[in-house]
Amino acid sequence: MAAFLYRLGRFAFRHRYFVALLWISLLTLGGIAASQAPASGPTTFAMPGTESQRAYDLIDERFGGRKADGATAQVVFKAPEGRKITDPDMRKVVESTVDELASGSEVAQVADQFKAKAVSANQLAAYAQVTYKVSSAELSDHSREDLSGAMAEASRSGMTVEAGGAVQNETKGSHAAEATGLAIAAVVLLLTLGSLLAAGLPLVTALIGVAIGVCSITALASTLELDSTTSVLAMMPGLAVGIDYALFIVSRYRSELADGRRREDAAGRSLGTAGSTVIFAGLTVVIALAGLAVVNIPLLTKMGVAAAGTVVLAVLVALTLVPALLGVAGSRIKALRQRKKSVHTAGAEDGGTTAAAPNMGSRWAAFVIRRPVSVLIVGVVALCALAVPAASLKLGMPDGGSQPESSTQRKAYDLISENFGPGFNGPLLAIADAKDSDNPKQAVREVSAALKGIDGVSTVGPARFNEAGDTAMITVIPETRPGSSETESVVHAIRAEGGDVMDEHGGRLMVSGTTAMNIDVSQKLNDALLPYLALVVGLAFLFLVLVFRSLAVPLKAALGFLLSVAASLGAVVAVFQWGWFSSLLGVTDPGPVMSMMPIFMVGIVFGLAMDYEVFLVTRIREAYTGGRTAREAIVTGFRHSARVVTAAALIMIAVFAGFMGSDEQIVKTIGFGLAAAVFIDAFIVRMTLVPAVLALMGDKAWWLPLRLDAALPRVDIEGDDRHDEEEDEELAAVLPGTHT
Repeated sequence: MAAFLYRLGRFAFRHRYFVALLWISLLTLGGIAASQAPASGPTTFAMPGTESQRAYDLIDERFGGRKADGATAQVVFKAPEGRKITDPDMRKVVESTVDELASGSEVAQVADQFKAKAVSANQLAAYAQVTYKVSSAELSDHSREDLSGAMAEASRSGMTVEAGGAVQNETKGSHAAEATGLAIAAVVLLLTLGSLLAAGLPLVTALIGVAIGVCSITALASTLELDSTTSVLAMMPGLAVGIDYALFIVSRYRSELADGRRREDAAGRSLGTAGSTVIFAGLTVVIALAGLAVVNIPLLTKMGVAAAGTVVLAVLVALTLVPALLGVAGSRIKALRQRKKSVHTAGAEDGGTTAAAPNMGSRWAAFVIRRPVSVLIVGVVALCALAVPAASLKLGMPDGGSQPESSTQRKAYDLISENFGPGFNGPLLAIADAKDSDNPKQAVREVSAALKGIDGVSTVGPARFNEAGDTAMITVIPETRPGSSETESVVHAIRAEGGDVMDEHGGRLMVSGTTAMNIDVSQKLNDALLPYLALVVGLAFLFLVLVFRSLAVPLKAALGFLLSVAASLGAVVAVFQWGWFSSLLGVTDPGPVMSMMPIFMVGIVFGLAMDYEVFLVTRIREAYTGGRTAREAIVTGFRHSARVVTAAALIMIAVFAGFMGSDEQIVKTIGFGLAAAVFIDAFIVRMTLVPAVLALMGDKAWWLPLRLDAALPRVDIEGDDRHDEEEDEELAAVLPGTHT
């Protein structure tokens, strides 16, 4: 592989303008396709194998084509100060608004709030439930505008009018935080590389790759039913790894130039070494993200595949566009102070200092390997302490309470909670299938009575039968908010106690609705987390055995990854579930952690952890196979790679933290979780625990049974090793007793 990449790097360098033009053309075509593609609506949930989905399917079958997942909106009216909603003039405005809403072409029905007793006990508020014939994804902009117009007209009377549900257009967060993250990344690159041109190159190439990926997602959004969250979540890993992969190659290129090689040869060698690392690191990210399909949740599969696609683009850009732009940049890619020196005296990899002078990476490695036991104990204890909150992890899906306080959805949610009770924000829909019962009506009456006696149930509505009279829908209002653990217990109790009653009559009871669907999704994701974690850890082990020809190094990497995941999940639970520092991080309503967040985070963190592991340990193995002792190889590897890994980690932290400015709770949560995970994995696990463990194991770290070594295919990701006499001087400076 190294030989092929060497030739590819030279080709891209020689044909730099052709390669650059090719990528610009792809970006242009992607932009045109995205601009002409129809807009997509919110993604609908389809959760195969869940009770909620089976209930939806039964409604579609038994209730004359009624769309079970039809969009709904709860329009809340609150009387002005000193007035009541039942006052004649207020009532007239409400009824007029309801009539206007009912006239919409896509509206299935609007419940009369006065007849349905949807008026608060204090007579200060009322709400109307608007049900549409189509799902949220299919709802036209005209229907959304009709809703907004009717609300605005009613507001002129002085009453407060807000609407909850998925009908309202989603609030779009500002991109200022993402821009801040990129600005921080630019500063880190500038400090690391010492050149504006060198710092700008990874940013430009990463943005080109991400832009093509996002344009492709936008162009396919309507066809594949992708929403805006998919593109944002695909942008996260695409942007982060795009910058990092370009940084790896640029850093190695400048190292080769510092050794006196010609620019074209340096481009080839940088791709043959760092490029190999980029391919294998990118492959792990792609496998982990695409592997989300095993959970069998269509929305999560789409997110994973979209994110994997942006990572593939990041790898291709790094392998072709980066060496091409290195050719365009010429000698200006070097740091300013390095350009002022002769090639023969510029011995440092990045900063222009002499090679014999120990840098921060070699000093840190020497510090760790002089006291590996103490460092290992402190690091593991710290990670275990961070992981403690993860033991109380509760998964859930967002409700109106997680929306920004300025949004109409959040205001409607709060009005309903204050005037009716929090459970009215998430009604449950019990479906009584009495088709095989001798007396369907009696069976439904008994199950309704049983539901009223369940703890945590506030209200049980009248049963609504289908035309055949063999199936009924019963609305159940819990006492607690939709996303609470208490509501989850109510759902399980309804299924158990109501199910027992229906079983006695030869029927069955299923619970559905948005709240029940979210509970089922959370359970499915929770059940899939450990198997998925085992899958990616197993892949990591096999992959690293192949790359490093060792059993101990892969085992150490896998255990380190598990510690990183546990500690980062603990941090997420502490902030988003327990509410620690929530006000500082813009978390308005702590509660259960987003269901999709842990498994999505595991996929991305797995790939990023392998990035650092491969890039760092490859340099260590390169030195070890070149004749260094085990301890010397650690210092040499850190000398060459610690600065770049540190910069890469800081860049990823900045990029991921930037997404915390989003108004979408899932984006905010994943942004924080990934930023925390990168910090933990890069600085505690890879930069601290890895050298400590390798120092304790010595030569045994690189042991592999002879039969296994012979059976495994050879994968060259290291390229040619160099043995530098000036490095011997540095090792003697930081490691007493080293022989030069």
